[in-house]
Amino acid sequence: MQNFTHKEVLNWQAFLQIKAQKSHDSRLTNFYNNNTYHDETQLKDIEFVALDFETTGLDPQQNSIISIGLVPFTLQRIRCKDAKHWFVTPEDKLQEDSIIIHGITHSDLKGAPDLLRILEQLLDELTGKVVVVHYRRIERDFFDAALRSLINEGIVFPVIDTMQIEADLQHSRKKGWLDWFKNTQPHSIRLASSRARYQLPTYPPHDALTDAIATAELLQAQIHHHFSPDTPVKKLWV
Repeated sequence: MQNFTHKEVLNWQAFLQIKAQKSHDSRLTNFYNNNTYHDETQLKDIEFVALDFETTGLDPQQNSIISIGLVPFTLQRIRCKDAKHWFVTPEDKLQEDSIIIHGITHSDLKGAPDLLRILEQLLDELTGKVVVVHYRRIERDFFDAALRSLINEGIVFPVIDTMQIEADLQHSRKKGWLDWFKNTQPHSIRLASSRARYQLPTYPPHDALTDAIATAELLQAQIHHHFSPDTPVKKLWV
């Protein structure tokens, strides 16, 4: 697991350059060398990629990735024709309770590649873009743990976390006296609930590609309502 918090990374560009120099894997070296957005880069000038994993559970040390969905986008356009989706052979056993959640069965995974076989292609899709996720503890931590197991080297990269944005927005709103009187509870920041606050359409949950598209749409809405295309990326990435 990564042994730092995002608050300790003050300059992602410089940090990734150091990672490139220290990496022993050519695929990771290329990934780090080409993820060099300056932290003052405005959101309107950035190529994003929304990323979503489905997993066998919630513990990256015990569970593993079984499905990956991603879609590249900008503030103006989601490029669905360039979206990618893979099933991945898990490193642990597929559990019945996880099947109930994501609907991915053993037959779906029959003949699926392991993560190492698609690693270069996956990194190529992420290289040079800012990764966008909804709850970074899944995508960033599971990716890191998987690579530590497969190639004995983890991975780290900045992300924009749409769940964190929703949490921060709620925290920044001061409760009025009526809210205190009614003991108003915080709104859910799950993906579907967050999308509903922006009147975005309802999609079936727990499909990696659908959730990636849903996350891309959510970030576009968040920026439109709460930020600006001129906002520097350092305000949002972690």
